Amino acid sequence: MIFPLEDELLLISGTQSFLLVAKTRTRFALCIETQDDEYVQGVQPGDLVVVSAPEGGAVEPAMMLIELVRAYHMPLLVLKKGHPGSKRIFCVVSVSPEISTNCSIQRGTHPEQHLVCSSDELAGITLKGTGSGVEISPVPAGLSLLRVKCRIKTEFS
Repeated sequence: MIFPLEDELLLISGTQSFLLVAKTRTRFALCIETQDDEYVQGVQPGDLVVVSAPEGGAVEPAMMLIELVRAYHMPLLVLKKGHPGSKRIFCVVSVSPEISTNCSIQRGTHPEQHLVCSSDELAGITLKGTGSGVEISPVPAGLSLLRVKCRIKTEFS
């Protein structure tokens, strides 16, 4: 299924978790920081930024995380496997032209951007950026797909 998407976000909701998907607007270098190294990944316009919230929660922080990455090019931090902070990360992000969801990886520990940690109900989905939107395969029964507008106010009064 191809879901039309331009500047808005796509919210994919299960009963207890969600994915928030956006397309990048510009080309930029994404820095991925690990304990021992730094990787730089090229991002092209139309690549996807996917935030996964395996235990659900508020959507607004996920929106902010998307904007920090796609508009402000915030580096991604990767924890080492077994790091105690992994248990407290409620949402994780991946940036790539194509991203697959996986429920068997530990949150925040994978520098590979073609994967994102998800809940069981959202595992096994592949998201791929297209010229007209996002290709979702497969679309499991019972999921909700909703187009969401996001505007982060950058001026303070």
